[in-house]
Order: sequence, then C-alpha cells, then structure tokens
Amino acid sequence: MSFIILHTESSKGWGGQEIRIFLESVGLKNRGAKVIVLCQPDSILARKISEEGIEVRACRMKKNYDVFAVRNILNLIKAEKIDIINTHSGRDSFLAGIAGRLSSIKPAIVRTRHLALPITSKLTYSLLPHKIVTTSEYVRQYLISQNIPQKKIIAVPTGVDMRIFNVGTAKNILRKELNIGDDADIIGTIAILRFKKGHHVFLKAAPEILKMFPKTIIVFAGDGPQEENIRNKIKELKLTNNVFLLGLRHDIPNILKSLDIFVLPTLQESLPQSVMQAMAMGKPVIATRVGGVPEVVEDGVSGILVEPENPNALSDGIISLLKNKERMKKMGDAGRKIVEEKYSVEAMVERMYNFYESLIRERKR
Repeated sequence: MSFIILHTESSKGWGGQEIRIFLESVGLKNRGAKVIVLCQPDSILARKISEEGIEVRACRMKKNYDVFAVRNILNLIKAEKIDIINTHSGRDSFLAGIAGRLSSIKPAIVRTRHLALPITSKLTYSLLPHKIVTTSEYVRQYLISQNIPQKKIIAVPTGVDMRIFNVGTAKNILRKELNIGDDADIIGTIAILRFKKGHHVFLKAAPEILKMFPKTIIVFAGDGPQEENIRNKIKELKLTNNVFLLGLRHDIPNILKSLDIFVLPTLQESLPQSVMQAMAMGKPVIATRVGGVPEVVEDGVSGILVEPENPNALSDGIISLLKNKERMKKMGDAGRKIVEEKYSVEAMVERMYNFYESLIRERKR
C-alpha cells in the first residue's frame, strides 16, 4: 500500500527525537511511501532531511495558537491529500492536530511521544490524535496512568542504524587521542551534560573504582549546562588525571569502539539511544533501573542495572565487570544480538509502516 505521510516538528534542534523522525522518514521513503516533513525554516532537521531527497516544507510555528501556521498546514493537507499526520513536539502537535481535525481530507492523526517527562498539554493526547506512538513501554504505561485510553497507544522503540554503529568499520581512537596505554581500561558515557543524566553520580563512584583499578580512564562525551559544575567536581575530587571531558562529538561510533564499558547513571529516561548504540557496538552496559532502561538492558545478560543516585552500587557494578573480562565480552556479544533482533532501524520502520497501513485501512472502514 502506498500512502502520503506528513511528519511535523516545531523543534529546531537535533537530538534523539529529530533523529527518530529522520530515520523513520528515510525508511518509509525507501519502502515506497511519500514522506513530507514540515518544520521550522531554520531547523537542523530541515537541512538534514532534505539532503536525503525527502520533501521539506518550511512553516514558522511561533506559538501554540498560530492561525497562520494552522492555515498553512490546512493548505498542505488539501494540496497533497495527506493520509497521515505524525506530530512530535507540543507546539506542532497542537497546530497540526487542529489543522487535521478541521481538514475536509480527514487524515489520520498520530502523536509520537518521545520523552519520559510529565505531559503539559493533555489535549494533544486525549482529543486531537487518533493514535499515539510512544518510544518505550514505560512511556506508554505513563500515558495510560494519565487516563489516555489504552487502545489509542502503541509502543514502537526507536531503532539503531546498524550500518553506522558497526563494530567492523568504527575505529578505536581514544587511546591515541588521550595517550592512554593498553594496560588501562576506558569507561565512559555519552550524554548531554544535564543533571538528570547522572554525571555527578559517576564522579562520586570514581574514587572507589580508581582505588581498585588506578589506571582506569573515565570519559564524558557531550556538552551542556552542567559542564562547569562537572569540571569543578573533577577538580574537587582530584580526578583530573583520570577523567576527561571530550565535548560534543560527531564520531560516536569511534568513541564507543574505544570504550571497555559503557555507563549511563541516568535519573530519568524514556528509551536510552546511547545505551542501544553501545550495545550495537558490542559493549557491556551498566545503567540505572529507571524509565525504559530495563526494557533494553537485560540485567545480568547484556549489562548490569543499579539503582539511581547510588554511587556505591554503580562503583560495585563497574568493578565487578573490570574484574571479569570474559563476562564483559559475553555481555557485549549478547547486547549486540539483542539490538540486531529488536532495536534496529529496519525493525522500527517495518513496525511503523505496518501500523500506518492498518490505521489507513481502519480509517477507510
């Protein structure tokens, strides 16, 4: 079945949410669907998606009650005879949801929920969309707890592009870059430097790790509002010889290839893309038992789950793996197999394509 889908995104940035739209749009296009992406004219998504030959429509979405944006979306729905609208952020979900409901074309309206945060506008979940897609079962259950009808919601995890996160093509670059000897283990995380990502917990765990394995190197890849606080904490704990801030990196597969253990001590998470990427690269994972993390990391199989805000549990988990390299290898292999089978981009696109087809059939009936 061929169909025309309109993805809308009012965010101008580039993160997990925008990457999901990008990967899904490319995958749907390759399967024969016509994809149009409507976003802010100066957004990163507009540039990246157009480079893939996907049609981009620019629309300024200045506020939730932007009548000009609603009119533009209405005209687009009519001109292109849109079958499905998939909205992603709060603002575009309101604007495109209103336009879809007003349109004589009567497209199916889907709202994708990417975050494990409290919802701020129930209207864009309960009334405007016909269906809701969440990126994890945890988020699905949260929406149900907020009295969003269960039958409206399905969970489809965001997939990892296995062509990019490829063990065979990525390069081990950090040892040379940081002048690290072969006798030192490298552990680290890739995450925006925000408090909820738990870097402060990792730093509190570091002294105990270094007591047992003094040559261990810890790396943080990413930038963000907590950078100064993290730098100060590194100095305060006298960790400057062992902890390195790598800044914002665009060579994530190479960073992951360089790690011996991937650690994500997050305090709140929907579905951790960085964890799935690390697993795709064959790395054992130590993460916190929060949000959608346990859906991805099978405790004792592909990694170790610990309680959040618990530096002692985190250090114990890391030390236990550093003591057992054979177990690290087995966990890394198991993690890659899990991602290949359940969390690849191909699996995500297939599930979304089938979902859209069923939704169109249901609407026609």
